[in-house]
Amino acid sequence: MAESKLPFAEGVSIHRPPMFCGLKYQFWKIRMQIFIESINKGIWDAIVNGPYTPNCLVENKHVDKPWIEWTDEERRRRAQYDCNAKNIITSSLSMDEFFRVSQYKSAKEMCDVLKVTHEGTNEVKRARKHALIQEYELFKMQKGKSITKVQKWFTHIVNHLMGLGKEFDKEELNIKVLKCLDRNWQPKVTTISESKDLSIITIVALFGKLREHEIEMQRLSELESSKKKVKTIALKASSKKSDETEEEVVESSDNENLNLLVKRFGKYLKRKGNKGN
Repeated sequence: MAESKLPFAEGVSIHRPPMFCGLKYQFWKIRMQIFIESINKGIWDAIVNGPYTPNCLVENKHVDKPWIEWTDEERRRRAQYDCNAKNIITSSLSMDEFFRVSQYKSAKEMCDVLKVTHEGTNEVKRARKHALIQEYELFKMQKGKSITKVQKWFTHIVNHLMGLGKEFDKEELNIKVLKCLDRNWQPKVTTISESKDLSIITIVALFGKLREHEIEMQRLSELESSKKKVKTIALKASSKKSDETEEEVVESSDNENLNLLVKRFGKYLKRKGNKGN
């Protein structure tokens, strides 16, 4: 009941743009595009290509048409997109980020400033891209890591490279994943390579197959471990029973010796008694 009193967290409502406070710009940029396109793709076009301004021909030259001469269609649908885009962008920014772009007149200019500020110049992006490519090429499965963690980190590298303009095809990514696995996965790698067309299967489906195999291997390992425990308990029980049997045999032998001694002592006393009489 206490949870119902908490305010809505950012991202719960589909009617509010994702907030950006200066961190994780790539994540925010992708979410922002999806959010704006869900409202109207024309708004996103205004961000990418700039505001729409109708023009007219004056003395064989194309010049911007005065606002008073715009048609209702131009005012209502096309020119309004830039205003809508600016409203959405500024509503999604923290105070510091808002003042960074507030003086610019178009949504495209605002987004360009945010992009250069948080992604860097072309030289910076090129350096980041080379660093990520090197990390991609040297990517290997670390010992003890699960397939889920391998998928998470591999996807992180690939998504950032794609955000910087690097392109991959399905077969290239699938081969890279299979080659990064350690020796324990070799039988499964061989099976997948022989039975699946790596140019068709998606990277998500491939990791799904690997995860399925990992779960089965864990189940067999647990089953084998439980069998070993049962066998150990049985050996201990058998050893304990054997010790108890040996003790019973020793005790029985001691009792027989004692009885024999008593009988002999009785005979001895009897002989002594007869001689005395």
